[in-house]
Amino acid sequence: MSGHSKWSTIKRKKGKADAQRGKIFSKLIKEITVAAREGGGDPESNPRLRQVVQTAKSANMPADNIDRAIKKGTGELPGVTYEEVNYEGYGPGGIALLVEVATDNKNRTVADIRHILTRRNGHLGETGSVAWMFEQKGYIAVSKDACEEDQLMAVVLDAGAEDMKLEEDIYEIFTAPADFENVREALDEKKIPYTEAELTKFPQSTIKLDGKNAEQALILMEELEDQEDVQHVYTNFDIDEEIMNKLSD
Repeated sequence: MSGHSKWSTIKRKKGKADAQRGKIFSKLIKEITVAAREGGGDPESNPRLRQVVQTAKSANMPADNIDRAIKKGTGELPGVTYEEVNYEGYGPGGIALLVEVATDNKNRTVADIRHILTRRNGHLGETGSVAWMFEQKGYIAVSKDACEEDQLMAVVLDAGAEDMKLEEDIYEIFTAPADFENVREALDEKKIPYTEAELTKFPQSTIKLDGKNAEQALILMEELEDQEDVQHVYTNFDIDEEIMNKLSD
């Protein structure tokens, strides 16, 4: 799980600059639109939509933006039709990469991703080449200051969480996909705030990186996530915390 957790830590430290807010909103709007198209516009009966709407609210997206995105997905308003595609590949040091996109032009998107990978010592792989290395899990992050550890552990374990650990100043909670909503609802009921809550993917094993490979891998992750059609990037790198902090300063 270290690849996801450490990359999340870096992104938390860097923060979300105001200049990037439009890009964050754009990605969320795409995900809301796709979720509404596939499962309907009612978050109560559409778990995927409910999750991304919660994420959008946490990012301070205006309610009008969320409502318009839902209506575009259900067809109540005109909008672009996005197709979800996964790309698999390899990065510096042989790390695996799983890239999830929502695009209205697959040719443009795959060309962009191939270009990013090539200039960072990576390449695309065949379908199925790395997806099997990743396991879906629920992930919730709670600030250490938000709650006492014993209380938090009792709440999340009673609700079905698999594990909880402290990563610097953040409690990281892991769940099976089926138990994710139960755990998040338990936190909501106890009015325990969280900074992240998502269904995500974790590597079943990791590859240790250092030196140039570590530096290139971090740059690659940022460049992939900055591509306008990319929704999520998953990898299996493991980089020592000291190196991670140095490279992310």
